[in-house]
Amino acid sequence: MGYNRYMSGMSCGGLVTGEALTDDQLRSAVPSIFATEAHESRSDRFVVVPTIDVLTGLRKEGFDPFFAQQANTRIEGKAEFTKHMLRLRHRSITNAEGEAFEIILVNANDGTSSYQMVPGFFRFVCANGLMVGDSFNEVKVRHSGDAIHEVIEGAYTVLEDAPHVTEQVETFKGISLDDAERKVFAEVVHELRFPEAHKEDGKPAPVQADALLRTRRNADRLTDLWTVGNVLQENVIKGGLHGRVKDGNGRTRRQRTRGVKGIDQNKALNRAVWSLTEKMAELKGVSLAA
Repeated sequence: MGYNRYMSGMSCGGLVTGEALTDDQLRSAVPSIFATEAHESRSDRFVVVPTIDVLTGLRKEGFDPFFAQQANTRIEGKAEFTKHMLRLRHRSITNAEGEAFEIILVNANDGTSSYQMVPGFFRFVCANGLMVGDSFNEVKVRHSGDAIHEVIEGAYTVLEDAPHVTEQVETFKGISLDDAERKVFAEVVHELRFPEAHKEDGKPAPVQADALLRTRRNADRLTDLWTVGNVLQENVIKGGLHGRVKDGNGRTRRQRTRGVKGIDQNKALNRAVWSLTEKMAELKGVSLAA
């Protein structure tokens, strides 16, 4: 699955308002989007890819940013160049169930990240966005050569996945899971989120695997694969689940799961859950269209 290869770097919480974000909002909360030159630590070979230029082009194609965040840094003057992430949705690509295709952009002009684009899917019922797994196109462009041209071409490559992502979501909705299958799904996701808890003498997790199946709204009580995957993903990303753990002295204390704030960890968990959803579909004997 390659989960650990995404795990590097933490970030502050994101900017989300429920409405398309304006440039003024973005400039205030995520200034690194507007970098038009490289951080001073980069060599002359480093090609700057201004995220604002790509965003301007995607806006012309009907996409608007609805979520933005950037990485924390303790280095003075680096906040204007550090890693950032945008989630964009098309103004017209929303289905009757209140779901929409997304493009997720990740970039940095300080050398901490290549330019990356990943397809995603957003559920309005829970204001929850997923990133698709490795079976779909992820575009990566190094900051060298004709990078800007490659980024523009990459955006269209990701857009081509929109009908395939939507079709796969509909397939997931048609697959029912029984209690045992839901518990197995939760166990695997639990191990991704709390790997130490699954090691011998490892630190216990704040909650057990079955807690990840707790629903936050009536619409999530369905047992189809799509809904179950969303419930698991939302619980591991947003956190806020209450549990009890025993300390070294055998005393029980209450704990609450933390939300995932890091750009890379968010991306890794998101894509892992989607890939696991695909695997569950295959185990149920459903062939997913390429």
